[in-house]
Amino acid sequence: MQEKNNHSDGLDIPNRIDALPVRHTGPVVAGIIVAFVVAMLGYGVVTNSRFEWPVVWKYLFNERVLAGIWWTLCLTALSMIIAIVLAIVLAIMRKSINPVLRAVSWFFIWFFRGTPVYTQLVFWGLFSVLVPKMSLGIPFTSIEFWSVDSSVVMTSFRAAVIGLALNEAAYLSEIVRAGLEAVDSGQEEAAQALGMRRTLIMRRIILPQAMRIIVPPTGNEIVSMLKTTSLVMAVPFTLDLQFATDAIANRIYKPIPLLIVASFWYLLITSILMVIQAHLERYFGKGFEARSLSSGPAKGAGDSKSVSAKDKEEINKKNDATLLGLNA
Repeated sequence: MQEKNNHSDGLDIPNRIDALPVRHTGPVVAGIIVAFVVAMLGYGVVTNSRFEWPVVWKYLFNERVLAGIWWTLCLTALSMIIAIVLAIVLAIMRKSINPVLRAVSWFFIWFFRGTPVYTQLVFWGLFSVLVPKMSLGIPFTSIEFWSVDSSVVMTSFRAAVIGLALNEAAYLSEIVRAGLEAVDSGQEEAAQALGMRRTLIMRRIILPQAMRIIVPPTGNEIVSMLKTTSLVMAVPFTLDLQFATDAIANRIYKPIPLLIVASFWYLLITSILMVIQAHLERYFGKGFEARSLSSGPAKGAGDSKSVSAKDKEEINKKNDATLLGLNA
């Protein structure tokens, strides 16, 4: 009778060979060299007195800097919420059977992707100059039912949010459209055969599955939006993080330490956003990820014990083919 080896994967294979991995010295040497170079760079940055680290620590938690962080987060969150909603609408319009809706969506994407975001923000800052009064009445006549001064409605903060949101929606709409088109059309046809409405199909079947493709690039766009808020001085909006650190630097004539302060906070916020993105990717990727055959404890080469009932139950759970979290 052939000898059987029971391994950690839970499979009994006759005459199984326990092969040792080949040792590769190249990656080890490369890792040592890279670590040495990184250590040298880090030591040079820390010990360089021209970076003026005492000034950095002094203004790292300055009240104006902290207020700038708050306003930057507000700009990022509000702009992305508006952009995501508008991007979904634009993506659906691009897939519509109505040629007018398709043309309007195409023109919006073409215009806002084709012009610099700084230029767009400048125009939104000049909105009250271009449109002094906002009114509601009968078109093509002088009859007005309601009017208001544009400068009262279009504040610098609102102009910054609208400018950032409209520009971002043009990019996000293409990401959403790619995600929608990645879902197999047979699922939509099957849902229609069951009598489901188009809105219900989009909300319960298409969008949940498209999120697996939409989330990663959308997370990248959120990080990009966080840094794009530094351009809102074109509106002008003067409360964001970049403007706050620039104002302090101009007052004390020390630009480098304040640039380090701004970079530190941008990096910290970006790191948090990346962690959130990773969790969202893991959540919406359930059912699509590669699944291992077993998570049982490792067993020796001569161990002939079979996989326990608990391990078998865990294997069945891991190999469950249902799309968790994506079921209608």
